[in-house]
Amino acid sequence: MRIVFAGTPPAAVPSLDALHADHEIVSVLTRPDAPVGRRRVLTPSPVKHRAQELGLPILEAARLRGDVLERLEELHADAVAVVAFGAIAGPRALATSRLGWFNLHFSLLPQYRGAAPVQRALMDGRTHSGLTVFQIDEGMDTGPVLLQRSLDLPAADAGSVLASYAEQGAGLLRSAFSRLATGDFHLTPQAGDASHAAKIDPDEARLDLSRPAAEVLGRFRGVSPSPGAWATIEGRRTKIAGLSEARPGDIAPRPGEIAATEDGVVLGTGDGAVRVAGIQPFGRPMMDASDFLRGRPDAVFDLGDDDEQSGRP
Repeated sequence: MRIVFAGTPPAAVPSLDALHADHEIVSVLTRPDAPVGRRRVLTPSPVKHRAQELGLPILEAARLRGDVLERLEELHADAVAVVAFGAIAGPRALATSRLGWFNLHFSLLPQYRGAAPVQRALMDGRTHSGLTVFQIDEGMDTGPVLLQRSLDLPAADAGSVLASYAEQGAGLLRSAFSRLATGDFHLTPQAGDASHAAKIDPDEARLDLSRPAAEVLGRFRGVSPSPGAWATIEGRRTKIAGLSEARPGDIAPRPGEIAATEDGVVLGTGDGAVRVAGIQPFGRPMMDASDFLRGRPDAVFDLGDDDEQSGRP
């Protein structure tokens, strides 16, 4: 088939490769170069970089309107594959291909519709999720389902889970487009209770160490590596890295307290402890947690999540 591929982040690259192996990619639609790092250097998206390596035509757009719609109409694509493109397709855009636009979503729809399905599922403590390929309509992830696959949701950070789901999702999307090419497919309306997965706000990445360890770990995994977990010490925002479950025999300090074990460092939580690998004090580089503890043996993380202790003005 003649396919337009629309995507932007690293999670979309495996799907681009998978569809490129089977079909003619007539254009790759991605968001424009964006400033990256402290020096704000304009940098192409991971999808654009991969498209350039493959020698594919590239169409850049932050919004689907105006000239970009005319370009899409001129391509006469059979279908559009979407993986985390980052812009809403309206009625005119959806009419630019013969079969429609089909999105790979990282949840079992209608659960976790929205921008952060893996992150929200981890924050909720889920142990099971999956992938969905559906036809885009004018709603927010509400279109009929072409294929779904159930998957375990491992106890890992969101970055690792997204990378794994991206690889497995590429295979599911490839199967879906094979069905579209042969005409052997069926679209099924979504069924069941819907939930929503809004983009993670940096303030939501705050860890409340007065909560149970499982809840603290779930939030940490959902916000890692981006926007990154944090709490406050004496009201100052302090980043936290490498949280994991406590081991048998680990001590359980009071909530918010930091303590050394024989082979690591633990943080006290509402019902026990979690292990911590790194702590980044306000205005300083990330440090090994044991080094931080040697320099600040009396440091204690603030508890609660009110404005006074969250580091917000």
